[in-house]
Amino acid sequence: MALERDAVLAALKTIPDPSGQGDIVASGVVRALNIDGDAVRFVMEIDPAKADAYEPLRAKAEDLVKALPGAGSVSVVLTGHSAQPAPPDLKLGKKAAPAGPEKIPGVDRIIAVASGKGGVGKSTVSANLACALAALGVRVGLLDADVYGPSQPRMLGVSGRPASPDGKTILPMRNHGVTMMSIGLMTNDDQAVVWRGPMLMGALQQMMMQVQWGALDVLLVDLPPGTGDVQMTLAQKAQVDGAVIVSTPQDVALIDARKGIDMFNQLNVPILGMIENMSTHICSNCGHEEHVFGHGGVAAEAAKLGVPLLAEIPLHLDIRLAADGGAPIVVSKPDSAQAQAFHDVAKVIAAKETA
Repeated sequence: MALERDAVLAALKTIPDPSGQGDIVASGVVRALNIDGDAVRFVMEIDPAKADAYEPLRAKAEDLVKALPGAGSVSVVLTGHSAQPAPPDLKLGKKAAPAGPEKIPGVDRIIAVASGKGGVGKSTVSANLACALAALGVRVGLLDADVYGPSQPRMLGVSGRPASPDGKTILPMRNHGVTMMSIGLMTNDDQAVVWRGPMLMGALQQMMMQVQWGALDVLLVDLPPGTGDVQMTLAQKAQVDGAVIVSTPQDVALIDARKGIDMFNQLNVPILGMIENMSTHICSNCGHEEHVFGHGGVAAEAAKLGVPLLAEIPLHLDIRLAADGGAPIVVSKPDSAQAQAFHDVAKVIAAKETA
């Protein structure tokens, strides 16, 4: 018997909300309900100051849903929002202060792979860099923190749902020598993640601290584009050892890349270097070289900032086909000229690891 959404909601409606606003469904506490076969997941969004009062209700909600016919694994997570949020500070130039960053258990170093805007190939770079590090013998993990557009399961050829031995710890997936976790493993391919900031930050903290990463030399974090909640949460909650900035040489991309660099500077995260992606295109028929997005813009920006230009990666069909096929170019064609740029960056990072 398939578990129905209405049956889950009906069970949850029997739990009164301590706020006096009816039950926990009517009051809006229950959010992001997802049913996948016999697996049920949802969050209870509450005022953090009332966490002690809601924890018994969370346990009760979990037990009630588990008792439903057709229910299997049930995951219920408390996530918080401020009941009276402080007004935003709109003073430009004020530096954000990291609040208690800590080490992720078992992880030696955390490196963020970031971009100012979308569409510059940041996730492709992350996947190839992770596989290239694994090929060097580095114990590497990849956290797909692009919650709204997770692509690493496809790029690394990973499918299925992560297991949880105790309902709290999450076991990551692994392929091509890379330990990987992504919100995309928790949702269907065509399912949108419609979350507000507090839920987004709660999910990221879970993927950082509740995933059983094991012993890793490096954890790469594939960040979403921009300078939003995910980037700030990562820098404020975890000890980030550096950031790699990915951009195309196009002026529009570089404008946003500068904003991303400024954000990391404000959060006291060092810039390890920049990567110029889609740097040049060589026609497979005639051999003509063409700079579709311009050329040298990232190198000039890196020189201006005094950081290394780590690589100039070409715009090549094989890189795209490999990513779509679930085996990045450094895995499918490790000796190709296209893969060499990623191997070179991996060697730089591995050298810093052993320095």
